Amino acid sequence: MDYFKKLLDLLNKEKEEDRSAYLKLTENTSAADRRGQGLAWYPIAIRNTEPGRGDYINVEVERTTHQDISHQLRFGVPAALFSNHDPQKDRVEGTITYQGGNRLKITLYTDELPDWARDGKLGIDLLFDNNSYDEMFKAIKQASALGEKKEGRLVNILSGKIPPVFADVAQPLNISRLNISQLAAVNKIISAQDLAIVHGPPGTGKTTTLLQAICLLAKQSSKQILVVAPSNTAVDLLSEKLADEGLNVLRIGNPNRVSEKLVSLTLDSKMAGHADNKLIRALKKQASAYKDMAHKYRRSFGKSERDQRKALFNEAHKIMKDVANTEQHIIDDLVSKAQVITATLVGSNHYTIRELKFETVVIDEAGQALEPACWIPILKAQKVILAGDHLQLPPTIKSNDAARAGLSTTLLEKCVALHPEAVVLLNEQYRMNESIMGFSSREFYGNQLTAHATVATRLLFNGDTPVTFIDTAGAGFEEQVAGTSTYNPDEAVLLFKHLNRLVTEIDPTEKFPSVAIISPYKEQIRVLNEQLQANPELLPYIDNISVNTIDSFQGQERDMVYISLVRSNANGEIGFLSDIRRMNVAMTRARKKLVVIGDSATLTRLQFYADFVEYAEKLGGYQSAWEYAAD
Repeated sequence: MDYFKKLLDLLNKEKEEDRSAYLKLTENTSAADRRGQGLAWYPIAIRNTEPGRGDYINVEVERTTHQDISHQLRFGVPAALFSNHDPQKDRVEGTITYQGGNRLKITLYTDELPDWARDGKLGIDLLFDNNSYDEMFKAIKQASALGEKKEGRLVNILSGKIPPVFADVAQPLNISRLNISQLAAVNKIISAQDLAIVHGPPGTGKTTTLLQAICLLAKQSSKQILVVAPSNTAVDLLSEKLADEGLNVLRIGNPNRVSEKLVSLTLDSKMAGHADNKLIRALKKQASAYKDMAHKYRRSFGKSERDQRKALFNEAHKIMKDVANTEQHIIDDLVSKAQVITATLVGSNHYTIRELKFETVVIDEAGQALEPACWIPILKAQKVILAGDHLQLPPTIKSNDAARAGLSTTLLEKCVALHPEAVVLLNEQYRMNESIMGFSSREFYGNQLTAHATVATRLLFNGDTPVTFIDTAGAGFEEQVAGTSTYNPDEAVLLFKHLNRLVTEIDPTEKFPSVAIISPYKEQIRVLNEQLQANPELLPYIDNISVNTIDSFQGQERDMVYISLVRSNANGEIGFLSDIRRMNVAMTRARKKLVVIGDSATLTRLQFYADFVEYAEKLGGYQSAWEYAAD
């Protein structure tokens, strides 16, 4: 099918760009450099080893220093144990099977630790993730082949060849905790034979809606439901909330958030609590003892010692086959009892559930999911529920060429356009004052959103203006460049002048509001953080103030949000401020007050920003930077 051939070509471009960026970061670099880029842990200490599946070994390591450096090592990614004495030669590859805090477990593709592992200076390197790409390529090829067959109905619906079908619901459901549009979405999901789409703008209760739909599906059928999302964070949220609803949830993979409840839902935790796990521990101990005995024959021995060594290893391998069979029995038991299985998109093809088929697959945050990754769980489904918002942040794509050629267009976005009859827009939001919501509703959602009565008129304090635009045009606040990022120190100073003045207007007997200070530019974030730390008036409230990029606040909310737009130049260049979906995310994080700071002369060359300045003016929220000149 041409549809899938194009998708394969785009994914190939993305893989090559991703690989080339990885090689650029890692080739001829030191362990310390890779550590600084989040691609390695170094130094580490080995804390435990035990025989693993097949002829592999499981190794638990701990990061002993530099524990505050953020990193990209996570469950399911390929990695290597290396020795910094000779890092090119002394390395063994494997897969990370657990990561939490400063510990991780890695399954190494060897049956025993190499001699050099005893000499210290050890580390873990993140390898290029061929596995995820292999899974995506395989899924696209399978979908293409399936589309030519009778059982490829779902493939043909999603690729736009035929329309979805909906059954008549004898009596529409009525769930008191859901509003009208949420109920409509649940009814759509129940009646869908193959596809339903929940379009959830910011604050409209998409997660609540999905939970109720999944609970109903679980009650109506004994068949398992697969719930997936592109990020571990989204999977964690749904796993925890589904368990709170009383469902038996099995979380495949390693949660991001370390909470007792979440950990208890994982396969590892459930296996540890299984009645047959004592037998596994005893067998592994026995196998380790045989291997330890065999290792005593490591140096200078004759035929009889060699035979003895071989016999001991053979015995260990036999025991590990029994372990593998017992483990598989436990896994099959746990998987069969789960009502809902949760995983990331790629994690949905984990060996424990690879062969499973599902009546319903739910893909949450589908607006941030790369389409090729969505096909991995879709191939397991009879019916697919897509939930998300294609008018917020798109997926991260490394190849500009692939993005421009269509890889940045998600399956959600395509299906919304192809099958409007499958879509329900959640139109009542519970986060924002109606004035904060109003601009986003007009620009992105056809003026269809309404604010629930509990939030519609709430303010930071009586008489406050919920939306403010502070215009720096003509104030001489020129943008500056540092490396590949842009910053504007004068704009940062102005932002804190405004916040300091606002602090004096907030009733000191009230709880200080939560504040987000956000910007699209990393260098501006650095400048803002510096200025916040040097601001004595705000130090008492610093625990209530978060400073970070727009992307990091996706899915979050605060009482008050400042957006520093940074760009101010004579040419009207605004760079990636032209990605208005990112601005939709930024402007909809605020509950009670939104303050946007920027240069209208630069920004308003794009109609979106001209509309926003006009919107703020109509609300009486337009100010000039000159009003703060004396502060």
